[in-house]
Amino acid sequence: MDEYFNQMNKIIKEKMTSSRIRFMLQDVLDLRKNSWVPRRGDQGPKTIDQIHKEAELEEHQEQIKVYQQLLSKKERSHTPGGGPNSQPQDDGCGNTVPISKDRPIDTNRLYKIIKSGGMDLNNLVLAPGGKAGCKGVWRSWEKGCSGGTEAKPASADQESGRPATSTLNHFSALQQTSSLLSSSDTDHRDRDHFDRSGHVDGQEENPITKRSFSRESQERGGRSEESAPTPPPSLPKPSLSEEEMEKKSKAIIDEYLHITDLKEALQCVAELNSASMLYVFVRQGLESTLERSTTVREHLGLLLHQLVKVGTLPIEQYYKGLHEILEVTEDMAIDIPYMWLYLAELITPMLHEGGIPMGQLFREISKPLVPLGKAGVLLAQILQLLCKGMTPKKVGDLWIEAGLNWNDFLPEDKDVNKFVTEQKVEFTKGEELGPKEVVKKQLLSGEELSKQLDRLLQDKADNKHIMDWVEANLDEEQAASNHFVRSLMASVCGIAIICEHPYKAIAEQTMVRAELLQKYLNDEEKELQALYALQAMMVHMEEPANLLCMFFDTLYDEDIIKEEAFYKWETSKDPAEQTGRGVVLKSVTAFFTWLREPEEESDKE
Repeated sequence: MDEYFNQMNKIIKEKMTSSRIRFMLQDVLDLRKNSWVPRRGDQGPKTIDQIHKEAELEEHQEQIKVYQQLLSKKERSHTPGGGPNSQPQDDGCGNTVPISKDRPIDTNRLYKIIKSGGMDLNNLVLAPGGKAGCKGVWRSWEKGCSGGTEAKPASADQESGRPATSTLNHFSALQQTSSLLSSSDTDHRDRDHFDRSGHVDGQEENPITKRSFSRESQERGGRSEESAPTPPPSLPKPSLSEEEMEKKSKAIIDEYLHITDLKEALQCVAELNSASMLYVFVRQGLESTLERSTTVREHLGLLLHQLVKVGTLPIEQYYKGLHEILEVTEDMAIDIPYMWLYLAELITPMLHEGGIPMGQLFREISKPLVPLGKAGVLLAQILQLLCKGMTPKKVGDLWIEAGLNWNDFLPEDKDVNKFVTEQKVEFTKGEELGPKEVVKKQLLSGEELSKQLDRLLQDKADNKHIMDWVEANLDEEQAASNHFVRSLMASVCGIAIICEHPYKAIAEQTMVRAELLQKYLNDEEKELQALYALQAMMVHMEEPANLLCMFFDTLYDEDIIKEEAFYKWETSKDPAEQTGRGVVLKSVTAFFTWLREPEEESDKE
């Protein structure tokens, strides 16, 4: 060994020049020489016999561990408190009861308990019982919380075949509820199984299909709905306050006057669902349009007329809203000089067909104005506006038929004849107009005539009202002119066109005007002029496909234009009507092919 260390020192001195490495190796040598003790002794290699003995020893130790585990499990199963390492037990009421492993057991005490009758060995239950698992759980909780009270004797429940509850405790109600739920679920499952099996009183088995299963589910659902308590009836929707009604009314009126969609406005008013508050809508409409344009006032009057016509606006509500305006007219007239004319423009549409009869309307609106001496002024303005839509004679006839008299509307000191002359309503007296009193009808230009006809059609005026307007505003020569016939046809068909891609024609819009067109297209020449008007319209619209053919079908089916007029238009050589004629003729080829088919069939026969 000394020779080994000497050689190492020699190598260190000769080969290693680094002082750091030298000192490290020197420390290792000093440690090994002085105090290095091996952790394990120098035992040398093991023999075969030692290896076999160690293996046998390890196997023996494993067998001992397994045997000890089996013993500990067996002791815990037979000992109430468990094994030596058992945890404290719960008594069922939230209290832990520690079990001591060194606690002695006195068998004499057990014998005394048995002899004293404190324990019935026949009814002793060592574990939770019951057919259903949930019942056993309730019974174990019940027993734990009973505090060790003794069992009750058998009752009528046992005689009926039901097990009696041993004790009453905090969980008795839960046990009863659980028993009821369990028994009803069991009966329901048995009944479902019985129903699905198909064996009823010896009947043949029915296969379960998707339809039968859904029907059975519906029946069960129906039974459950019948057993459910009836919900309380829903409370009626609270009516709107006057302030809320004013806001909603203003929004509806503003939108209607902006887009003039009468159908949408009627629907919006109906959706308010406040018939008892519609007088606010009437009042709001009159106030907001009284100082606006004539067109706006006429549109609002038409809306109120349609609301009364369809039954959405009760007449009493209309009168109530109108009276609130009429009662303050004396003050309003100071700031609005033409107030009576404006009111007349708002009220006059109500006299159209389907509105309010003249007698009833005039008597009602005069009630707040007669004390003020202004009733006659308003009625005269309404009568003058009516004369623009019909002849003065017809207006006078309506006045007389309603049994109206100016003495009922004028102050006692007012001269009736003078008033009638000043207001130019002599027709109300039933006297024939003299030559000087005949109202001269001004000749309307083509543009003005078309504009007036378009307005009447857009406002959905009935055919009779349009005829009265023509009679009141056009003389016989102008009403029979080709210019009027063309304007009328263009207006009627223009309203019926839906401006989509492609263009479409609503046949119903033309059909409802059949009576109006038949009145003025009363000969073949006027029918030909009407077809020329349609031709010019198609050229202006750049010949939309099939549109003219749609109009031709409706005009022929409704007997507005006769077959001879169609053939005459087809073969016309009028130089003034040749613009775009070739394309227009081609678009109605199918119509004329169909028109000739009956003739060809009759010729063959």
